[in-house]
Amino acid sequence: MAHVEKLNSIRQIFGQDGALSDQVGRFSLRPGQIAMAEAIEEAIQDEVDLVVEAATGTGKTLAYLIPLLRETERAIISTGTLNLQDQLFKRDVPVAMQALGIEKKVSLLKGRANYLCVHRLEHNAQTELAQRADVLDDFKKVSSWARTTETGDIAELDGVGADSPVWPLVTSTQDNCLGSECPLFSACHLVRARRQAQTADLVVVNHHLLFADLSLKQTGFGEVLPGADVVVIDEAHQMPDIARQFFSHRVSAWQLRELNRDTLAAAGRAKGALPLIQHPATELKAALSAAVSAFVELPSKGDSGRLSASVWSALQKVLEALTSLSEALGSIADFSKDLGQCAHRAQVLSQDLAAFLDKQPERIRWFSHRDGQFGLNLTPLDIAQPIQSIRQDSPGTWIMTSATLAVANRFDHFTRRLGLEDARELVVETPFDYKSQARLWVPEGLPEPADARHTEALMETIHPLLVASEGRAFLLFTSHRALRQAANWLRAHADFNLHVQQEAGRSTLLSRFLTEPRSILLGAASFWEGVDVPGDQLRIVVIDKLPFAPPDDPILEATIKAANEQGERAFSTIQIPHAVLSLKQGAGRLIRQSEDYGILVLGDPRITTKGYGKIFLNSLPEMTQSASVTETIDFIYACEDDAGACRHE
Repeated sequence: MAHVEKLNSIRQIFGQDGALSDQVGRFSLRPGQIAMAEAIEEAIQDEVDLVVEAATGTGKTLAYLIPLLRETERAIISTGTLNLQDQLFKRDVPVAMQALGIEKKVSLLKGRANYLCVHRLEHNAQTELAQRADVLDDFKKVSSWARTTETGDIAELDGVGADSPVWPLVTSTQDNCLGSECPLFSACHLVRARRQAQTADLVVVNHHLLFADLSLKQTGFGEVLPGADVVVIDEAHQMPDIARQFFSHRVSAWQLRELNRDTLAAAGRAKGALPLIQHPATELKAALSAAVSAFVELPSKGDSGRLSASVWSALQKVLEALTSLSEALGSIADFSKDLGQCAHRAQVLSQDLAAFLDKQPERIRWFSHRDGQFGLNLTPLDIAQPIQSIRQDSPGTWIMTSATLAVANRFDHFTRRLGLEDARELVVETPFDYKSQARLWVPEGLPEPADARHTEALMETIHPLLVASEGRAFLLFTSHRALRQAANWLRAHADFNLHVQQEAGRSTLLSRFLTEPRSILLGAASFWEGVDVPGDQLRIVVIDKLPFAPPDDPILEATIKAANEQGERAFSTIQIPHAVLSLKQGAGRLIRQSEDYGILVLGDPRITTKGYGKIFLNSLPEMTQSASVTETIDFIYACEDDAGACRHE
């Protein structure tokens, strides 16, 4: 392997007067960053996998970029979000290359839904869909932008919201993409981006795209990964769940409706096709409507064992109608490219629906439904084996890193799920002085989490603290019901600007929280990670309960059952580690830089009353504990008096 000429060691590059010091604002020597970079360099040289937990403040991005650029001819970086992709491509990678004095061809590659599809834009411009009142203005903006864009990346276009109904009309899905048979294939932005990635030295992708490729679900995208010396997976704590998602199969009411709609439209454009397709399409529409009605009385999700006899019967009729449609499409598939694509979609959906209706012990069968849409899912019970198979077919070093991977400094929960038997491991401790910068308060006397009074009691208990800090708090909840109860209580008993999840978009809520005084943000699920508010705007993070996954989650339920049947204590090996990592994510919102200070409130009495509570505490940074609300408030006031230079022993 021809590496970049190494004039300096890792320690010199990351040193106080090293190559990075001139490129990075507010540069500081970070021993943990150096240790991580050296471990990555050694892993790449030795061609072994490495798992690294790097606490917030480590500077992990540059810690993997510098050895990656020095040691590899071809590499891939996979991130958790599109925002992180853009940050790497536009800021971090250029900084690292400038520091090293090298040039490499770098490519940014996103999923197909992020690129303008010229064919669908032109096709739908001629249909009534583009003239709908909720679409017309945005369609005009997209049409104007389409004439000038070089990349087709929809993130370029300001003024059209991410949730605009125009995007499905001007982007493609795997189902409706015509591939190389598209009449505008030569102008395809997605194809151009993929070709650039195939010849790049460094490709920046996101996890969904990485695993779509690994699971071989997206045809025509199998040439990006082979040949990579190293794959870096940032935000790797998301990896097991995303991998499981992409090794799954799903049939939804939406897919079937779209198939029917596209089939009729394609048949209407092909001479002599419509009469051959109209009857089976009508039958599928009727069978689908009956199936949707059969789901109405069921919970929003559950194991297939909860499906009633009437639902099974309705799904069987959907399969029969879908099979008839597939056969009819097969007979006219060569009438047009669109009909050929519909025929392929019908065949795949038929196979997946038939597999769901059959019992497959190695897969978890579960359903979900909401607002007239149902989904049927086949999810693998074990993902270690398929990942190991992929590793054999795609050799190369994997570097996996995140701020939350270890449970009490052990990686078993992560590595076992992915079959990473021989990976090296490293924990990089926090560079922050949590003992002086933060206080941990576990209020005494709160009801048990299952008690209906818990949420209101917690709000009453923390109210004096919220007043003292003048808001500036994240309240994180394990359920939307508790979130709503808390919001109702605060509106009735307090005077804060409340920013409540589901009452506005995520970015809007964060913007308001940052700009409006006396603000409190109430969030669940997605607000536990990926939210970065350093500085004075955030002083308190409250977590209402230990974030154990809901016991009725069908995947968790099946995983627990399988673990118990193998003689494991699933509560210790699955449920506690999962909850610990989630807690670490939520708690990680508090201290984001060395000047920050604040309070972490854990509103779950099990922290102190249950033996496993110590596992959670030992997995958090070591913080000084407050004994009362008064002591906690005094800490806030003392830090404010010191103008944020909080160093109180």
